[in-house]
This record gives sequence, C-alpha cells and structure tokens, in this order.
Amino acid sequence: MALLQISEPGMSAAPHQHRLAVGIDLGTTNSLVATVKSGSAVCLPDEKGRKTLPSVVRYGSGGEIEVGADALKAQKIDPQNTVSSAKRLIGRTLADLQQASHYLPYRFGENERVIELHTRQGAKTPIEVSAEILKTLKNRAEASLGGALVGAVITVPAYFDDAQRQATKDAARLAGLNVLRLLNEPTAAAIAYGLDNASEGTFVVYDLGGGTFDVSVLQLTKGLFEVKATGGNSALGGDDFDHRLFCHLLEQNKLSQLNEQDSQLLLALTRSAKEALTTETSTAVRATLSDGKIVDTVITRQEFHNLTQHLVLKTIEPVKQALKDAGISKADVNGVIMVGGSTRMLHVQQTVGTFFGQTPLNNLNPDEVVALGAAMQADVLAGNKADGEWLLLDVTPLSLGLETYGGLAEKVIPRNSTLPTSRAQEFTTFKDGQTAMTIHVVQGERELVSDCRSLAKFTLRGIPPMAAGAARIRVTFQVDADGLLSVSAQEQSTGVQAQIEVKPSYGLDDDTITQMLKDGMSNAAEDMAARARAEAAVEAESLLGAIEAALALDSDLLSADELSAIQADTAALQSRLQNGNAEEIRAAVSALGRSTDNFAAKRMNRNIKRALAGQSVDNI
Repeated sequence: MALLQISEPGMSAAPHQHRLAVGIDLGTTNSLVATVKSGSAVCLPDEKGRKTLPSVVRYGSGGEIEVGADALKAQKIDPQNTVSSAKRLIGRTLADLQQASHYLPYRFGENERVIELHTRQGAKTPIEVSAEILKTLKNRAEASLGGALVGAVITVPAYFDDAQRQATKDAARLAGLNVLRLLNEPTAAAIAYGLDNASEGTFVVYDLGGGTFDVSVLQLTKGLFEVKATGGNSALGGDDFDHRLFCHLLEQNKLSQLNEQDSQLLLALTRSAKEALTTETSTAVRATLSDGKIVDTVITRQEFHNLTQHLVLKTIEPVKQALKDAGISKADVNGVIMVGGSTRMLHVQQTVGTFFGQTPLNNLNPDEVVALGAAMQADVLAGNKADGEWLLLDVTPLSLGLETYGGLAEKVIPRNSTLPTSRAQEFTTFKDGQTAMTIHVVQGERELVSDCRSLAKFTLRGIPPMAAGAARIRVTFQVDADGLLSVSAQEQSTGVQAQIEVKPSYGLDDDTITQMLKDGMSNAAEDMAARARAEAAVEAESLLGAIEAALALDSDLLSADELSAIQADTAALQSRLQNGNAEEIRAAVSALGRSTDNFAAKRMNRNIKRALAGQSVDNI
C-alpha cells in the first residue's frame, strides 16, 4: 500500500480517481465557474486571472462571437449585436416582458413562442446566447483542470418556473454540458455557508442579483439542508436600480430620446456610478453624446438611495411571505445570508438589517458564494464525495394540479413541497359511457382554473365505457430534483395510460408570480365561495341529467301532480344554476331530491320486477 502520493499543486491527491465536475452560476450580469480542489471549493479564473465573466455576448461581422469583457466593452458602440442580461429573457415570450422591453436596445422578432433577437448573424434566442456563456465557462474549466468535465451543476433563481428551467437546461446542452442538476441559487449559497462555517439553525438567504431576487428560508443542521419556504421576484435586480438612475439622468439633463449607442453609454456609466456609491458619498457622471450634448451630473449616495429605496422595499414583501410560509417569525432567524453583487448597496444592507434586527452575514464574497455552493453539490453528484455526508432538500415554489369538472383546480402537489416529489390522486368520469379524459395541468394557488396558469394538456383515451363515476383514473405528478414536472394518467381496470413531460414555451413574468401568491391569500374567501358554487353546480347538473334520463324511461309511473311538482322543482334548480349562490343551488337540489324520492322508489320496484320476471324462487 502506498504511504505517500504525489500530485500536482491544486490537484486531487488521487487525480486518477477524481472526476472533473463544476458548479456554474449563470448570472444576469456576471457568471462564474467553480470546482472542488483538494477538498475546497474555488472559483476558476481565466487566463488573465479574472474570475467573473460578464454575461455579455457580441456577434461580430466576420462570424466571430465574443463573450465576456471584450463584448462588454463593445456594447457601447454596437448595442444591437451585443446581448446582455439574457437571463431575464430566457424561457419567456414578448408578451411576458410587457413594458420591460421598451428600454432594451434589441430588435425583437415576431415569434410568439420564444423571444428572438435580430443580430448581424441572424436571429438569436436567449437560449443560444446563454449557451455561448456556458461554453466559454466550460472551456475555461477544462483548460484549468486539464481534462473533460463529467458534468456541471447549474444554478437558477428559486422562482424560475418550469419553462425557464427547461430553457436553461437546453442552453447547457447546446454548450455541450452534461447537467448533473439545476440548483436553486439561495440553496447553493446556503451549502457554501453551511459547509464553510459549520452553521446550524434557521437561516434566510437574501439573493439580489443583476436581474432576479430570491429569498429562501432554510433549516441547517449537521449534514442536512432543508428548504422550508421560498419566494421572490423573477424580474427585479440590479438592472432595475441602474435603469432608475438612468431615467434620473435623462430628467436632470433634459434628454428625451437617445439613440441605442448613447443609451448603452449612459447605462454603463450609471452602473459604474452605482458601484462607486458603495464606497463613496458622491460621484460624477460625465459623457459627451453623439449629438454633442454634454452630460455632467453629480449624484450623491443619499440621492441614489432615495431614488431606489422603493425597489429595496419591493424585496421585503416576498421575505415576509416566505417567513409566513415557513411558519417562523423574524426572532427565529439565526442569520441572514446576503448573496448577489447587488447586496453590496448600502441601503440594501441597512434595510435588511433593520427588518431582521440583526447585521446580515456577508463574510463570503456575495459574487462567488452561489458558484462555490454549486461546485460542492457537483462534487457530490460526480461521485467524488459520499452523498451520505450531507443531504439537500429543496422545494417547489408554486402548487401544481389539474382541472376537474366545473373549472375547478385540484391541487396535487402543494407549493413548498420537498423535492424531488411524486404524488398521485384518483379521479373519475363525469358522463356515462365516457371513453376519453383530457388532463389539463395547471400551476397556481387559486381555486378556479381560470385564475391559474395553464401548463399543458394531454388526453387519456381508451377508457372502457362505464357509468359515470365508475372509472378509476390515477393521475401521477412527478417533480424531479431540478423542479421539472412530468404527469401521467392510467385507467386502473385496463392499464391504459398516457403521459406528458411538461415543457411550456413561456415564462411567468414577475407580476404574475407574485400576484399568483398574493391572490391565493387575498382572494381566499372569494375563491372558496366560487369553489363551493362550482361544486354545487356539478352536483346539480348531475342530478338534472339523471332525472331527465329517468323521466324519459319511466314517467308513466307518475301522476299528473307528481310530474308537475318534479318539473317545477327542476325549473327552480335550473334557475338557481343561472344566478344563485352555492347555498341556493344546494337548497334547490335538496328540494328536487325530496320531490323525486317517491319516483325513485317506484322505479326501484319496477326494476326489481323486471329483474325477477320469469325467475323461479330456486334460481333466485
């Protein structure tokens, strides 16, 4: 047995056993790649020693593609062919962007299913742009580690919906990366803090990046990272602070319309000014525009804080909701982990500190902490470290379910369920002889399908024709560790089944996400009333259908008065179905039930006589 092993500096003590895997923080503004070397997670630099890679891609006139710092420099002079903040566009459509696209310097295509950006090299999707960034990070890692990667853990905002997660995986595949797992950014940060600091207790991860905001409440114990609740805003980040300051400069200098080149120049200067105000009390923005106009404005730190404090306060609402979902108070929080370059802004630190009544934790580099945590997870998934040493439990941010008769949303997997998860529920047919069922998958917190987001539809065919309510359809929802959903349906008696991997071609915009949660709370009473009415209506329609069929067969059993009473109660129920509430519909159902009791008894007697006709006592 060898008593001593010699290895290159920075390499594993047993490089022939170590599988090369990385963690990638695919950011809105900057991206990083990290790996575990000799037991410690480190971010990998490029050939010039730079760890961060600006998330900017430029499409050149000669077919060349620039990624990173060089592309960022070119953005001021070639904005239409230089794409930044692709993360804010990935997995979305132009309809999702709504007003957000008016200050983006791109020429958008007309494709309704996916965003297309027109460049000199043709139409490019945010997926293709992100793939170029991932490819650059992959090449950097392989050059640094001296071999091919077995895979990567790529981080995404906790509030990325299914389309945005799927689009991120597609970008990785285009870049030639094997995705070991998609990992929520706040969870990655908690891994880095938990392992580096041996922290235990309840922690809040406050992650304000360039384009997204996430908050997660986690319970950290030795070897266990359990996400209790998650929340956030998928379209709020440092870019919005830049844009607010940009608008202020336009107002101060009385500038109305700028060309794309001047806009990019001023945006770059405002970003630099924002960063300078973290360490300085004032800074100047000076520029000469293409039409000769001079911009010369001094901005104080207090002025910047006043302009953007409303954006900081927008992050506190999801924090409050996440604490409520986790069932804890601010006093129960042992520490607040600050993640993302935008948390360097002093009024962000102050607002969070004031809200929680404690100084936030920021002893790890907020730019690197997500990539470091992803690298630790990648090291485990690649098989370099026994996964029994620690366990990661993440959650799904929004409820998943399906539509039932009457337009009701039946939740199968409630939000904040631990991932991966699989749940099944049995449903049945509504009409006699029904041989097919459409499964409509929805996402959201409301009681009615019309108030939720439609994800996908598929049809289960081949159901044996049976009486209504006799068939047993088992619907199974499965959400994997990446937060991606698949749904299957099976008829129990025949085994016939159908399934779908949910891959919607759109994303949830920030207002939709937050509103889905807010509506679920603020409209709870209305929703329950609407659900109760819908359920009563389903019961009423079923009864009316049964009575109509019964009268067609056996109305001769009724006297004229009995028939008249049933018809009157039927008309009353039909009227209540048009404009009555749940209680009124149920009262009318009860009245019709009472008026048909005698009819039901007479029908039963007739059916028994029919069944017994011609039978001997011995046979019975």
